[in-house]
Amino acid sequence: MGSVEKQNPSTPLSSGRDDNFYEWVAVGDTIRMTELVRISSKLTAEYKAVRLRALQDMPVAFGSTYEREARLTDEEWTARAARCSGGRDVGFLARCDGEYAGLALCFVEEEDAGVGQLISMWVAPEARRLGVGRQLISAIEQWALSHGVKTLKLMVTSVNLSALDFYHSLGFAKTGRIEPYPNDSAIDEYEMTKAI
Repeated sequence: MGSVEKQNPSTPLSSGRDDNFYEWVAVGDTIRMTELVRISSKLTAEYKAVRLRALQDMPVAFGSTYEREARLTDEEWTARAARCSGGRDVGFLARCDGEYAGLALCFVEEEDAGVGQLISMWVAPEARRLGVGRQLISAIEQWALSHGVKTLKLMVTSVNLSALDFYHSLGFAKTGRIEPYPNDSAIDEYEMTKAI
């Protein structure tokens, strides 16, 4: 694969009239477009497919499991998607050249509306190292700032070294809070935060 260059690296993601975000990236001689689409109940099937794919691809990166979520009913998936389009929480799907290849959600904490939990962050293997993860985080940050969120918080497993490095490169820092990973007590989860 050729080198990856942003077309205009000094500009934030462009927002369309539809609350989606767009960015074009040069990969060698090819220009790739990434569209970040807000999750809504209309995109329930797409959200479900991406989430289940993420759980299969990186099971140790999530607090849930493929087996658990594959058993959810259509109504439960619709309710999850609808939550992502409400005023308090948000979720984005990344579509790269027309194919869904990533997601990220932010749920505002009930006890502190200034803190948002970044969850379900995932980028498909074919879209990694192309800036899609940074685009998802940027969209979450832009949404969070416009909704009064001042701090993003996340949990990342101790064995997910690429994610630890990725979050660190974006300004997240470990808080010192460590918990056992719910699906394997031999693995720890680190809390990381970033002021935005």
